[in-house]
Amino acid sequence: MSENYVAPGQQRYLRACMVCSIVMTYARFRDEGCPNCEEFLRFAGQPDQIDSCTSQVFEGLISLANPAKSWVAKWQRLDGYVKGVYATKVSGQLPEEVRTMIEEEYRIQYIPRDGSATEAD
Repeated sequence: MSENYVAPGQQRYLRACMVCSIVMTYARFRDEGCPNCEEFLRFAGQPDQIDSCTSQVFEGLISLANPAKSWVAKWQRLDGYVKGVYATKVSGQLPEEVRTMIEEEYRIQYIPRDGSATEAD
């Protein structure tokens, strides 16, 4: 069985990372962390961090087998991420302290994947 397999009826446990938009089960975030953002979000074993930095509310799914070569990955700003399933739109607000930390300490510009970013952001 594939590591990305989600059993029927288990979709309600899916969550999307608010930074990279990868979609995984709550249990995978808890056990493995985010494969793209673990260095700074530190989800593994941290339920509070998972709750505040992932969302159960997301739209559209993109399955990427080769993000480095996919024009869809480039269009969605996913080309530097691992293969997997990603949401096209994630609803929710990343906590201000997390946003500040990733922008100041890691020099990562946070662009919400919910379409709410403007040129001024």
